[in-house]
Amino acid sequence: HRASECPSGGGGFGGGFGGKGKGGGKGDGGGGGGGSWRDEGSAPASAPKRSSGPLSGLQRKLQEMEGRQYPCYKDLQGAGWDIETRNMKVFFDRVQGDSYAPPSWLRARVPMSAAGFPAAFVTQSRVRNTALCDFVTRVLSDLLRGGDGTDWTQTVTGGGWSSRKGGDIQVDTPGQYVLERSSVVANADYIEARLTIALPARGRTIEGYRAAEIVGGLCDAVKGALFYDSLDSKALQSHIDAVEDQDALRRQLPKLGLVAFVGNGAILPRKSGVDDRPMTKKDSPNLVLFKSPESMEITVTLPHAGEVTGMAIKKGITVIVGGGFHGKSTLLQALQLGIYNKVPGDGREYVVCEPGAVKIRAEDGRSVKCTDISPFINNLPFGKATTQFTT
Repeated sequence: HRASECPSGGGGFGGGFGGKGKGGGKGDGGGGGGGSWRDEGSAPASAPKRSSGPLSGLQRKLQEMEGRQYPCYKDLQGAGWDIETRNMKVFFDRVQGDSYAPPSWLRARVPMSAAGFPAAFVTQSRVRNTALCDFVTRVLSDLLRGGDGTDWTQTVTGGGWSSRKGGDIQVDTPGQYVLERSSVVANADYIEARLTIALPARGRTIEGYRAAEIVGGLCDAVKGALFYDSLDSKALQSHIDAVEDQDALRRQLPKLGLVAFVGNGAILPRKSGVDDRPMTKKDSPNLVLFKSPESMEITVTLPHAGEVTGMAIKKGITVIVGGGFHGKSTLLQALQLGIYNKVPGDGREYVVCEPGAVKIRAEDGRSVKCTDISPFINNLPFGKATTQFTT
């Protein structure tokens, strides 16, 4: 590590905090910033309790920084910090200049030999690897927010490491779609999480013991998310299978002469315009599950789900018609997102489009000049040509 460029005064207290558990009740709050361990101007805190277990070298380094100027945190950058007895390594790739700057960039890496994920999940196919990283990201995000790593639908607060009680550690939390992301990366050598952390301070003075406590909480979250033995193996397998089925269904479309497929029983409506989770009967007793017209119904076979029946949309022009509030736009919105795999339980798992599908819409009031619209409209009054139409 680099030599310190900061004053050496204000050394650390005796003792220190160890890692904190998952903890945390559930409620409606959000995450605060990397707040102070104690309010500025308050009476000096008593010496913190000693950790029940050994501190890592990184935690001891942070404790030594207690009371120093904020730029001392930059000494954390370098080749990485081995977390003894934890089989993990922490890297600080970028350290913020002061407590008011954007948060620091951090990576937590676990060797695959210690993480223990089956090779079939990691290296067998791109879609399986993506599903694995998505699952791990969701578990890690839930743990950091004070959950237990299993419920991704609730907003939590209290004991999470993103609340005022913690230090604002964040990972890019996925929505309803299973996409390739850089938040968690897995390969044959290691699995790694990329996060941001707001390193704590009182003004511009380092809170070393607070930072050491936060790192302990981070290590607990990493232990609960990046190790196969810590996860619900059945839930992980179901997650990967569901994503693999969606990918397989999408791959079948060209052979069947289709551009899209909508499975029977799909939940197309969302909770609201700003909440992409599926609508439930509790949200609206009038919720209607999708059912294909018999004339358009086919059955496909998927690797894990077996036979799935739904509506086939063939190549060509398909027009959606119907009265107001009959679900035309809801169906179209579900179709335009059919290029993405969905998280299990989304309700649109078997709503897929060919990968190259796009949505095209005309802007209201848009000017058109010398445009050939004859494939759509012709025979205008007074013989007005539509091969070079101008509004």
